Amino acid sequence: MENNASYVLEVMYDGTRFHGSQIQGEIPTVQLAINKTLSTLLRREVGTIGASRTDEGVHALQNYYQFALDEAPPENLVYKCNAILPAGLAVKGLYRAAPEFNPRFDAIRRRYRYRIYLQKNPFLVERAYFYPYHLSIESLRHTAAIISEYTQFESFAKRGAQNFTFNCTIHQSHWEEHSGELHYIVEANRFLRGMVRGLVATQIRIARKGAPADLRQIIEAQDCTKAFFDVPGHGLYLEEITYPDGRMVKL
Repeated sequence: MENNASYVLEVMYDGTRFHGSQIQGEIPTVQLAINKTLSTLLRREVGTIGASRTDEGVHALQNYYQFALDEAPPENLVYKCNAILPAGLAVKGLYRAAPEFNPRFDAIRRRYRYRIYLQKNPFLVERAYFYPYHLSIESLRHTAAIISEYTQFESFAKRGAQNFTFNCTIHQSHWEEHSGELHYIVEANRFLRGMVRGLVATQIRIARKGAPADLRQIIEAQDCTKAFFDVPGHGLYLEEITYPDGRMVKL
């Protein structure tokens, strides 16, 4: 980001309020709202670099946006940002970043959670995926364990995705039960576009109509037409992004 000092905003947002996180002209996105807010407060045009792209409807408990300043940030910048930003988006913290820091490429882990609820609940609408059918938790746990054995996930990259590699190192993949909800937690060094929703949808399909071993065939086919992606974005949460120690210092 040229020779200016580098700063990073930590944010969280309700993905149903935006058309995705990445800027798309004047279409309401998370990045556009952040850019406009910073530009207003700093009285000049400000661009940002996001840590992780999320699709329309996908929520984030933690994401990061980097920007450059050639002076110290204004006092109470976090408070001032939150006074301007729309209701579905909030700044959690401000950081000073190390030289040459890149929020996307310096991340070493990302963790996602997908929430499914099994009984109708008006308070979970657009916060989780309503799936009122029986799912075998034993099957889901088996398929989640299988995912951990692999590093090549071309079958779970949406068609047209541009990737220099389809390799991902899975650090954790498991299902949890939470009082009427099922949660899939997956953490990896990187993810392909649509990968988490693909993993969830395919596991659900297998738990309903197949055997866990079917997942091996889908992964090893390296063909996205063999997988399923038909679960909504609003059940998915970007939960945490991890960086090496010393890359950012909270102000």
